[in-house]
Amino acid sequence: MLLTIRTTHQPATDLGYLLGKNPARAQTFELGFGNAHVFYPEADERACTAALLLDVDPVGLVRGRGDAEGALDQYVNDRPYVASSFLSVALSRVLRSALAGTCRERPELTETPIPLEARIAVLPARGGQALLRRLFEPLGYTVAADAHPLDPARPEWGDSRYFTVTLSAVTRLRDLLTHLYVLVPVLDGAKHYYVGDAEVEKLLRHGEGWLAAHPEREMIAARYLKHRRSLVRDAIARLVQPEAPEEDADESRDTEEAALEERVSLNQQRMATVLVTLRATGAAKVLDLGCGEGRLLRMLIDEPAFAEVVGMDVSHRALEIAADRLRLDRLPPRRRERIRLIHGSLMYRDRRLEGFDAAAVVEVVEHMDPPRLAAFERVLWQHARPASIVLTTPNAEYNVRWPTLPAGRFRHGDHRFEWTRAQFQDWAGGVGERWGYSVRFAPVGPEDAEVGAPTQMAVFTRSDARPPVATAEG
Repeated sequence: MLLTIRTTHQPATDLGYLLGKNPARAQTFELGFGNAHVFYPEADERACTAALLLDVDPVGLVRGRGDAEGALDQYVNDRPYVASSFLSVALSRVLRSALAGTCRERPELTETPIPLEARIAVLPARGGQALLRRLFEPLGYTVAADAHPLDPARPEWGDSRYFTVTLSAVTRLRDLLTHLYVLVPVLDGAKHYYVGDAEVEKLLRHGEGWLAAHPEREMIAARYLKHRRSLVRDAIARLVQPEAPEEDADESRDTEEAALEERVSLNQQRMATVLVTLRATGAAKVLDLGCGEGRLLRMLIDEPAFAEVVGMDVSHRALEIAADRLRLDRLPPRRRERIRLIHGSLMYRDRRLEGFDAAAVVEVVEHMDPPRLAAFERVLWQHARPASIVLTTPNAEYNVRWPTLPAGRFRHGDHRFEWTRAQFQDWAGGVGERWGYSVRFAPVGPEDAEVGAPTQMAVFTRSDARPPVATAEG
């Protein structure tokens, strides 16, 4: 497997500084699957080419496994010859500093876009030249791809799925290496190691700054994570973060909203009302979806009747704050066993949410873009299907009662909408009808005769579930 990187930047030998490898000597690095050789076919002021040659040992890869089934395939395959996840491993180990964008001798070079040409001798591409262009052209590369025939002696057999690919761009070396690190395994589709949660972290780390905006991000994530649905769902949710505002802005806006509601202690009333309503359902296993910093979670774990409590949020930072607020690391073992915090999005089906008696969705829905509400419905009412769902949202009509809130403004800078009582009841009634839930509504906070209460609540009860034994009004 051969990768070459060439530049005509002046002086071209700066490439040696960027790669952290001396052009004057060849070097060999031992890896778990073979050896990696770095050398320079050309190195002068006008042009410099660095080569990374992988000598993959297919026998060494499977020696000692004792696998009888498919034994021949383990030894006779394309792994020693094609660019694959082995190349990504070599980049991360042999060219670690270049991939990270560090250069001790010439640090200014790492941020300098220079003319670069990367050539991969044999790159598998399930999807052909069209896929190669869809992956690399949005990143600013000019793509040249020459297909390898299945058999040069039998041209009628057509081309194989292997290409010699040349990528050209004026870019930073760190960006080129990062794109190769992620996209080569995507094209190959056959990672040689176990894919778990750590791979999500790698994808997000190496995809920072470009993957979220890539038009093929879903396909890239799916292939990189070997189509493991839960991992793909997690990666996409963290890339897009549809419900999470920017952290610093979110903190200031939360402060504004809290100050706005402080006069009537609305947040405490809201949490207390939700707690009473959940208690009335007789639930033992409870979800707090969009749990934020854990205000409701702290109340839930104080209730012995709730044997299992799970808080989920799309924001890692919010979950960290919740863990601190709940003092999870200092809880007694039995109490600690009752609560879990999980990262996830309400836009994607998540089997971790199934099997619960009740779910709370407190001041969350208004942070979603209206086109995403249909996906939210399917996730919670169609797939998770808890017996009871308690959902609160602001009452837009009440906003006129706050003189500090300018006309036409929402209570929170990240709100995508705020419903009137009629709008909320129309939406919630439709959801219940579509998914087999009855719905009742209740005010939360001081009720104004003209505009209602500041918060409105809907309690959904699945038609085949035991109805609540009490109501929470008042």
